[in-house]
Amino acid sequence: MGASAEPQTNTGELNNSGYDIDPSYIPSDDEPFMNDRQLKYFEKQLVDWKNSILAESQGTLNQLQDGPMREPDLNDRASSETDWGIELRTRDRQRKLISKIESALRRITEGEYGYCQVTGEPISLARLRARPIATMTLEAQERHERQERVSRDD
Repeated sequence: MGASAEPQTNTGELNNSGYDIDPSYIPSDDEPFMNDRQLKYFEKQLVDWKNSILAESQGTLNQLQDGPMREPDLNDRASSETDWGIELRTRDRQRKLISKIESALRRITEGEYGYCQVTGEPISLARLRARPIATMTLEAQERHERQERVSRDD
């Protein structure tokens, strides 16, 4: 294995050229949990995800800078404004997602990635592959959501 790549957590696009990962590699329970190869795999997933979101948001920004909407028909204008409202809400959700991705990249750097922030137990690889920003085991997440529902019902 090559030298470990330092994760980059700046807010701009990230360079993922330092990842020596076989594209067919999938983390397995047969290997030590959160070994260098698994960490590089998840780091690359997170960096690629962040870069994808940043590229999409740049497209939205470019469209916004093209100028105001000039729809002559009121119905067309209302439809366009509704579409923009949805687009901007989506971008806001993605901004929050980028924050979670950066937090996951920090946890990789600090050696805490892959472990539940509530119980300290390892988060299953299947869960991390499905949601690389996961901070809790499935059981801890379910408990948390049940407690949220109960406190909301009060």
